[in-house]
Amino acid sequence: MDIKNAKYEVSSPDVSKCPDTSVPEYAFIGRSNVGKSSLINMLCKSKKMAKTSQTPGKTLLINHFSMDNGTWYLVDLPGYGFAARGKEQREKLTKLIDGYILDRKQLTCLFVLIDIRHNPQKIDMEFLDWLGEHDVPFAIVFTKADKLGPQAAERNVNSYCKELLLTWEELPPIFVTSSEKAKGRDELLNYIFTLNKEIAESHDESGEPA
Repeated sequence: MDIKNAKYEVSSPDVSKCPDTSVPEYAFIGRSNVGKSSLINMLCKSKKMAKTSQTPGKTLLINHFSMDNGTWYLVDLPGYGFAARGKEQREKLTKLIDGYILDRKQLTCLFVLIDIRHNPQKIDMEFLDWLGEHDVPFAIVFTKADKLGPQAAERNVNSYCKELLLTWEELPPIFVTSSEKAKGRDELLNYIFTLNKEIAESHDESGEPA
């Protein structure tokens, strides 16, 4: 399966301003320079769906992209960490991200992007633990796999998994991607389409509108 059409719809300064819909949403988040915009563009087969060098104002917004005639949304969230930002802006971003992740009922899965080249980072582990504490459904997406050899990439993924299993009973879904090589694209989209199908079937069984 593949995305039939994709288009940018709206950027929202607050979760309350997000589109009033009932369709599934799949949000992408990660630290600065993790390759989030490149991954979104790769998934959509577009070089400019998400801006790879967004202006500072743009990174303060929740960006919605309508997929397959509005049957689901891809959501580009600001990155976490904010080391280079001032206190006021950090607080604003934290409120924005927390509000979407915890209050957006349409959020079906949060894809957390991690640069495969690095060892487990404290900020990433703390963010994943926070998601677990709040029962947020998420998957881990390792990016930039083309920057490492297969053995090194596998070793780094295993290192993260080992670290997670110190405190987690089981691992979330894990994907290894390369925007340059389109690696992992089919696996990610198949996962999304599978969840969409399950949601549609559950609505059919309950009699609710899909």
